[in-house]
Amino acid sequence: MVKNGAKNVATATNTIKRILITQPRPETDKSPYFELARKYSVELEFQPFIRLEGIPAKEFRKQKIEIPNYTAVIFTSRNAIDHFFRICEEMKISISQDTKYFCITEAVALYLQKFILYRKRKVFYGADSTNKSMFDVINKHKENEKFLYPCSENQQDNEIVSWLKANNCEFATPFMYRTISCDVKELLTKTEYDIICFFTPSGVKSLFDNVPAYQQNGTRIGAFGSNTSRAVEDAGLTLDIKAPAPQAPSMVAALEQYLAAHKKK
Repeated sequence: MVKNGAKNVATATNTIKRILITQPRPETDKSPYFELARKYSVELEFQPFIRLEGIPAKEFRKQKIEIPNYTAVIFTSRNAIDHFFRICEEMKISISQDTKYFCITEAVALYLQKFILYRKRKVFYGADSTNKSMFDVINKHKENEKFLYPCSENQQDNEIVSWLKANNCEFATPFMYRTISCDVKELLTKTEYDIICFFTPSGVKSLFDNVPAYQQNGTRIGAFGSNTSRAVEDAGLTLDIKAPAPQAPSMVAALEQYLAAHKKK
């Protein structure tokens, strides 16, 4: 529940009971989220804060980006992969088998199997799910490459763009989808959460789109990814749980570390 006053100290230090995950509910009960809930006797609620809307091929053409002219693609999410290949299909574009793919995580890289013959393509990913590790890989293969970095409208990762510019890479950032805030105002005003976990800067934006005067009031905030962490802090919120980290490669792992440490207090 959103309050204008601060929580009292006793409430702030009580056992964590309710956690909001700003993503869709996992499709399988075998998700590690549910094991976490059982282990620490917490209630998890899943609610996406954003939805994606694909940019139609007709609108994409106005960007005047010729996809076949590029030799490498940078992917930071499965959504980017979905919309890249959707646009290619709508525009009847064939992707060369020599195209290289640079992905932020192994999970994103493996998702490419849905669209390409994985073994016959050149797929790379960073060692620890960070931009830096992905840059290290790109740096080894960037000679004579022309990069496409598909992203959400006006939501590109500035760190990636800055790196490409600094390294004199030829690149384009085609917008293939846009992010729209979901209506979660009722959820936020009627329910009080001990932890809210965000996964994109757009999710943080949605929080304030729904409740412009949102007050953290002792709620712990978790963030996955450096850009999401930056968005949390730029919004004036206190960031309590950060992933990925060396000992916490996922949000589940970061939550478990936090809950385990909290339990000991």
